[in-house]
Amino acid sequence: MSTITPFLWYDDQAEQAAEHYVSLFPDSRIDSVARMPDGPVLVVEFTLLGRPYRAMNGGPGHPHTDAVSFQVDVDTQEELDRVWDALLADGGRPTACGWLFDRWGVAWQVTPSMMGELMSGSGDPGANARVYAAMMDMVKLDIGALRAAAAGH
Repeated sequence: MSTITPFLWYDDQAEQAAEHYVSLFPDSRIDSVARMPDGPVLVVEFTLLGRPYRAMNGGPGHPHTDAVSFQVDVDTQEELDRVWDALLADGGRPTACGWLFDRWGVAWQVTPSMMGELMSGSGDPGANARVYAAMMDMVKLDIGALRAAAAGH
């Protein structure tokens, strides 16, 4: 069976990025590191939350953009804060509405796993607009405030 594996291009820090990512999530690990004949790392295969990824040191000229991002769904504010802070560590940059760029320029969205439910409003036609408006005013998402907006408070 064919598979699709996200493949990330880094200037020269693919191994460091993969090591950082696997430290953040359960069921994550470095699977292999392929080196060029003269020693530097070429490709790192790793697993995040049980799914395969690859990263390559391809040199400059191909920066990451927010046109492709990784969305991390979390269940609690504590987990959201932990992942958010870890992805921003050592040079990351927050943007808006739960989005950030890590120190390598990879775009991430750290969002509550119940976001779809909050946006749908469970029958309350105004919930979507309230949750959307609350989210648009946030950089890091606040689950309590989003729930309050959904409830009309």
